[in-house]
Amino acid sequence: MGHQLKILCQVETRILIWLIGMVFSIVLVTQYFELPFGSLITSRFSAGETQLQGIGTFSMIDSSTNRTISSNTTIFNDLNSTATDTSLNFDYTTFEGEDSGPSNFAPEKNGGSHDSIEVDADRDPEDESPSADFVKVNDNSTVDISVADNDLAPEKASESAYGFTPNNAATDSNSSLGSTLEESNSFTEEENGSISATPGTFSLALPPIISLPNLNSPNNEDINSHSPTSSVHPNTSSVHKDLGNTIPKDEKSEELHRQTVLPEISSSRTNVSAVMEGSEPEAAVVSIYEMNDLLLHSRASSLSPKPQWSSAVDQDLQNAKVQIANAPIVDNDPGLYAPLYRNVSMFKRSYELMEKMLKVYIYKEGGRPIFHQPVLKGIYSSEGWFMKLLESNKNFVTKDPRKAHLFYLPFSSRMLEETLYVPDSHSHKNLVQHLKNYLDMIVARYSFWNRTAGADHFLVACHDWAPTETKQHMGNCLRALCNSDIKEGFRFGKDVSLPETAVNSPKNPLRQLGGKPPSQRRILAFFAGNMHGYLRPILLQHWQNKDPEMKIFGPMRKKVKGMNYVQHMKRSKYCICPKGYEVNSPRVVEAIFYECVPVIISDNFVPPFFDILNWESFAVFVPEKDIPNLKSKLLSIPEEKYLEMQNGVKKVQQHFLWHARPLKYDIFHMILHSIWYNRVFRVRP
Repeated sequence: MGHQLKILCQVETRILIWLIGMVFSIVLVTQYFELPFGSLITSRFSAGETQLQGIGTFSMIDSSTNRTISSNTTIFNDLNSTATDTSLNFDYTTFEGEDSGPSNFAPEKNGGSHDSIEVDADRDPEDESPSADFVKVNDNSTVDISVADNDLAPEKASESAYGFTPNNAATDSNSSLGSTLEESNSFTEEENGSISATPGTFSLALPPIISLPNLNSPNNEDINSHSPTSSVHPNTSSVHKDLGNTIPKDEKSEELHRQTVLPEISSSRTNVSAVMEGSEPEAAVVSIYEMNDLLLHSRASSLSPKPQWSSAVDQDLQNAKVQIANAPIVDNDPGLYAPLYRNVSMFKRSYELMEKMLKVYIYKEGGRPIFHQPVLKGIYSSEGWFMKLLESNKNFVTKDPRKAHLFYLPFSSRMLEETLYVPDSHSHKNLVQHLKNYLDMIVARYSFWNRTAGADHFLVACHDWAPTETKQHMGNCLRALCNSDIKEGFRFGKDVSLPETAVNSPKNPLRQLGGKPPSQRRILAFFAGNMHGYLRPILLQHWQNKDPEMKIFGPMRKKVKGMNYVQHMKRSKYCICPKGYEVNSPRVVEAIFYECVPVIISDNFVPPFFDILNWESFAVFVPEKDIPNLKSKLLSIPEEKYLEMQNGVKKVQQHFLWHARPLKYDIFHMILHSIWYNRVFRVRP
């Protein structure tokens, strides 16, 4: 009996063990299929754990320091758009020795004289605008995030004073997450501690396939946001952080420091193949070569609205368009160096027709100082000089609006900000409203705006805020803008990239023009300037005091080895032109002024007169992510090529000079020509 009981117990034990094993296996299989991010072990025991509603669980680990990552953002589910809080904890350390920039960005007075360059001074110019003083705290600010299988790749902020460009980020066509950044979740030192960055690669464990639809940022009716509505393409892995719209002014210097001290970082970006007229661009870097394609595309597809009624000027424009398209071949024009132009024959014929035909009507309405009061000094002087010279021009200006091919809205974006912006208000709704009231008056008093929906009207504005201040009510105009940023809605074939010129002496804008011949330019590359924006601290971190051939400085308050700022530019082969708060910088024109080959480091910046000039023939374009390789890129340029570019700089210089009395092909005529050229090619048959 005892023997039989023993056998029975052994059988029941085996059955029990088998049942327990089956249950455990079922649990394992069930949890495995419920966790699409990998195995049960890696999902349950990862360093950081984040739950996404409707998607699953993923872990985020700093592969270099093993730090966990935590902060509050809202992740959109691609199936039901249900939002859930995700914890991502950023814990960086700060590297030392960098100037994070000014702690206060109050607008300068007196027409920007503080921002202008002292041409014969010992220090570099305060060359960027105080646009960082204005940042709207917006509950609807959004962040578009796309992540690859193994990389968390933060993109530079669209509010360019608060971004950074991370390095070695990968692209993945199947991984895209759209998220919003709430005001309450904005990165502040009080809530999240120090967020200064240190080198490192962030690894994000993701499932094999997560595909979300194209997520657009919510429309923001407030024009304060500098960045346009952005979208993530299903096959694009990129990041777009609109941090600028969530940071109050008193936190700017801290946030700027946190965002700008990330060394050796770049972002993987997907090229944009086309930007249709009126659509917002994707959050990607558009190379200079792709810009060429976009320009050609716009010429073929971008037409003005059909006029409400016909006018004799329409036929003038049609005739000019045909003549320009069939321009006689220019073999050798002593005033035009052919390699500098996209098509020297078309440019010459277009310029001749402009001189012969063009008539501009200038609205007399508008009170000073915002209207009809040009600012001739400082970094915004391009708009002022153009206004002054056009209003006094007898060849192009007509008093009969029925004969006008173009209508000029004569306001100063600098004086608009100087006069109406309320310090510390973090809003310029009143500036936009002022322009709207002016335009409403013009529309009520005249019929010309309504005839073409504003397509034959134009404005010239150099302040950083001008793109957003004018896009809502004047977006259909031809806009000449210094801040020619593709991300901020610059439209090829319609908008004109306006050169930003720093004029110190209105009585003598050509003071100290020129530089040393190539044989006497002993410095390979030179830069000096304030730490405006996120990019310049990265430039200094890599190159300041690192190489004797690379003269890279911060603010130049005194002479270095007996040479001031201007003398350095006159003796350098290449002059580095990095972006500041925005993509534009007066250093581009300064380099040409001093016959130094400009090296433009500013992603998505459309260079001046892009519709006419072949910039690759006299300038170097370096992606922001390639700053660590800056010297090697410059040294890879053959000496013969450098000499060709330097000669091109000398030849193109005539297009970037202001004269008290305009000369043929100078900057005044080039601005007017680009506006005329775009109007001619947009006219509808």
